[in-house]
Amino acid sequence: MLAYSGGLDTSVAIPWLRETKGLDVVTLTVDVGQPVDLERVRAKAEASGAVAAYVADAKREFADEFVVPALRANALYEGVYPVSTALARPLIARHLVAIARKEHAAFVAHGCTGKGNDQVRFDLSTTSLAPELGVIAPAREWRMTREEEVAFAEAHGIPVAATRASPYSTDENLWGRSIECGVLEDPAVEPPEEVFGWTRSPQTAPEVPQYVKLEFERGAPIALDGERLPSDVLIERLNALAGEHGVGRIDHLESRVVGIKSREIYECPAASVLVRAHQALEALILPRDVLEFKRSVELRYASLIYDGLWFAPLREALDAFVRSTQERISGEVSMKLFKGTASIAGRRSPYSLYQPSLATYASGDRFRPEMAEGFIYVWGLPARTWAATAPAPVAAEAPNPRPARRRT
Repeated sequence: MLAYSGGLDTSVAIPWLRETKGLDVVTLTVDVGQPVDLERVRAKAEASGAVAAYVADAKREFADEFVVPALRANALYEGVYPVSTALARPLIARHLVAIARKEHAAFVAHGCTGKGNDQVRFDLSTTSLAPELGVIAPAREWRMTREEEVAFAEAHGIPVAATRASPYSTDENLWGRSIECGVLEDPAVEPPEEVFGWTRSPQTAPEVPQYVKLEFERGAPIALDGERLPSDVLIERLNALAGEHGVGRIDHLESRVVGIKSREIYECPAASVLVRAHQALEALILPRDVLEFKRSVELRYASLIYDGLWFAPLREALDAFVRSTQERISGEVSMKLFKGTASIAGRRSPYSLYQPSLATYASGDRFRPEMAEGFIYVWGLPARTWAATAPAPVAAEAPNPRPARRRT
């Protein structure tokens, strides 16, 4: 049972599994929002030697059950990357296991290499759900370079998008697009414009900013510019809007699970806007202690996704905490999209803790400043007590006086 994208690695995996392992291959392609013709991918899999080819439209499932929980957690790996590629792997694994059992497969397979993170995510997800299934990772075994894979595909009559002239490896879903390989492997080289597919260069983006209004309900985005939309449709539209203004380009030198530093280029227009808007709404509504504690949870939550531990008990436990913080995260946020940036233009919520009568310095101020002195006295009491009980400083010994020099 092969997780099949139709890209280079999975395309050459079909004949390799047949010729090297002597196995019949059944493929599964899961649509998580990547721009792909599912029927064309199915036909390509069968033409490449698959005995059966399944496709599944899982865009809404992906958005509701994976993206929205990650958004509520403001999941940014190393504070930068919205874990877009990582987030789709447990969903694909769930579908892969279901079809593997239906087909009575003995193994599941994927196209991940021995250096990357996705091998960890697929292996851990599938074995967490179906420990009885074996795992085969052809690209981890064959040790072919990308150039050799292209030659292998050509020898077997398999058309692939990657060529010797354009060796980039890409992955796309609703939440983002990742690009690696080729000249991008040199972190000193600026990414060429040709690697970007979802975003315009900020230099050529419109000269006039665009404002978008996002409405949230319990931490989930439910409307764009006043129109209530399913989560997957909202994300798709926002990807197009923000991408047109050059928003969402990420150049990240990240720490892979296997210990390798890797230069990754991402395009996450909707994710960049939605996470920023969601953070702004939380800042308006949540008390300080909840916000501070949640930040530590968010970092751990993002790491669990990145590390392939979506189905781990800790992720489920952290999810319960995150959901409890989102009960009041409802309201509207206006975002300004301009020349590669997404900035907060305004926010409001019926649950806002911002009270003008407390914050203002003008007339109508209800704050009682005379109470501040007593508060400061009690708040600073531990520090003053600590200082008062400190041992007296030891006086430095005076140096021995030098004998006066006799004048001659």
